[in-house]
Amino acid sequence: MRSPRVGRSGQAVQAAVPLYGFQPPVGTPYGLEVSTVEDFFAEHDDWPWNPPRPGRATFHYLILVTEGELLHDVDHVTRTVACGQWLWVRPGHAQCWHPPGAARGLFILFEPDVLTSDAARLLAPLTAHEAPAVLSPHPDDAAWLRQTALQLLDEHRALGRRRLDVHHALRRSLLESLLLRLASSPDVTSDGALAGGTGRRDTYARFADALELHFRELHRAADYAGLLGCSVRTLSRAARDVTGKGVREVIDERRLLEARRLLGGAGWDARAVAVHLGFTDPANFGRFFRGHTGLTPAAFAAREARTGM
Repeated sequence: MRSPRVGRSGQAVQAAVPLYGFQPPVGTPYGLEVSTVEDFFAEHDDWPWNPPRPGRATFHYLILVTEGELLHDVDHVTRTVACGQWLWVRPGHAQCWHPPGAARGLFILFEPDVLTSDAARLLAPLTAHEAPAVLSPHPDDAAWLRQTALQLLDEHRALGRRRLDVHHALRRSLLESLLLRLASSPDVTSDGALAGGTGRRDTYARFADALELHFRELHRAADYAGLLGCSVRTLSRAARDVTGKGVREVIDERRLLEARRLLGGAGWDARAVAVHLGFTDPANFGRFFRGHTGLTPAAFAAREARTGM
């Protein structure tokens, strides 16, 4: 955990949401761990759900809910994952656990470099930070995905039966097969990142990179079109093809996400957040935030404090 820092208003604020590295059990090889939701909770009394508190991870984790219903916060939004759905939390997402209750499921954690370069390239739309957190596979794929996940769990637990390099190759092959099949979920392919042409996907990828660098000070589509050397119309088409949203909506969502993180996990006050995100007047930030969330910044921060986020 980093030490506290001072916000622009001068008040001391909490450190950023802590970042957790990959720490599998001793003897687990090569950045991949497979378990069940129930076993994971039973084995980690000190994990950030006791009490629930936010965190970010350097690795991916997926949960297939096989019984009940799982609640999980991803980037300060509570997601409901029904039986048969998959939750995917990607590196860098702010997330917070809820007690699992009656939920049961298969739990897969892996570091990005576990994937081969070819698989990583094919899976880029699915591993991207902005890809859907909850996936509903096509009914024709659901049984296959569950069976493959069970085979992956079985192979993970078979450590010692085979040579270590063969054991890891089998686990990686099963993981990549599962993810590639999951990539055909309607959530991903319908009007999503795979739908646009290659040129528009490339334009949007460049825009997304520029947005991460400049969302605090650049807020217009024309600003980013100028950076990328394309027209606003070209950028708008790329954003619409990849996300189904306009450029301004994508920019606003990124600013809103940062505001949620700072007001909730980092404990900044509204005035400091407004300045940080380039609002000339805190009142304008208040209207922006309330228009998107239905809450004032102060009410949102108070709610997050009550729920431990």
